[in-house]
Amino acid sequence: MRIRLLPLATAAFCLPLFALAPAADARAGMGSSMGSRGSRTWSAPPQTSVAPSWTRPMDRSMTPRTPSYSAPSAGSSFGRQAAPAFGSSARPPFAMRHPFLTGLAGGFLGAGLFGMLSGHGFFSGFSGAGGGGGSFFGFIIQVLVIAFIINLIIKFWRKRSASSSTSSSTDGSSPFTAAGGASPFSGQSQQAPSQEVSLTSDDYSAFQQLLVNVQAAWSAQDMMSLQRMATPEMVSYFNNQLSELTSRGARNIVSDVQFLRGDLSEAWREGSITYATVALQYSAIDVTTDSMGHVLDGSKTERQTITELWTFLRADGRGNWILSAIQQAG
Repeated sequence: MRIRLLPLATAAFCLPLFALAPAADARAGMGSSMGSRGSRTWSAPPQTSVAPSWTRPMDRSMTPRTPSYSAPSAGSSFGRQAAPAFGSSARPPFAMRHPFLTGLAGGFLGAGLFGMLSGHGFFSGFSGAGGGGGSFFGFIIQVLVIAFIINLIIKFWRKRSASSSTSSSTDGSSPFTAAGGASPFSGQSQQAPSQEVSLTSDDYSAFQQLLVNVQAAWSAQDMMSLQRMATPEMVSYFNNQLSELTSRGARNIVSDVQFLRGDLSEAWREGSITYATVALQYSAIDVTTDSMGHVLDGSKTERQTITELWTFLRADGRGNWILSAIQQAG
């Protein structure tokens, strides 16, 4: 019995150690998607030959997601149709569109009812108290004349309404679209239109060097160096992840980083900021150890191949690219 219980006791003893072990992806970013890409933060980067599959959306970002649907606020009359405002596309009722005709018809109806109540018939209100046959034919002539006038007025109002609706549709500005047609990015903010830009070989060299330098600063837990190479948002994420490792008594070291290949996904400008999202494939030794140097995850000898999309930004005229986001390739 004691021999059978020994493996169970050993497993129960080791269980807390497995719970404290960090995730397998322990490099800078710890295998998550985080950061900001300007107005394209929540839109998927275009596929490349290095990253031909899907890209994981942001797990963490300080850029608010622009909702495609605005839920009704508390106290709003959700489910009830609001009254159309003046000048809206909703067509007002006939009485509002033609108050003169409505009042004229009401006058005829009132005169006829007055004649009926006074005992002289419906048409006596138009012809006086006599109410003879001549008066009846005179009333018919009046009705025809009035009907002709009403018809002219209706045609006049229709032409006026048609001309006003045409002018309102041509005076409004068209919605923003990218050059050559509609924007290819469904999640792109229309309030911050962007412009595509071209990059040089020096830019690609800077991206490769940043890849190596960021991983080296991450392994050394050098926050000062990370602050010079990444946005404050990314530095805050790195700081939280390194603090989490420290609280577990662990340390991650990424060494011998070798760039394999890369491909530009997209590069654009928003105001004075230029963004570039690049698919990067590299290999490295990624190992996590405890305070005594014992391996908790990864290997000190076997290399890992990683493919990620890194977004860099720089202020025009200031030169240096800095890391703005990391996303995992599918």
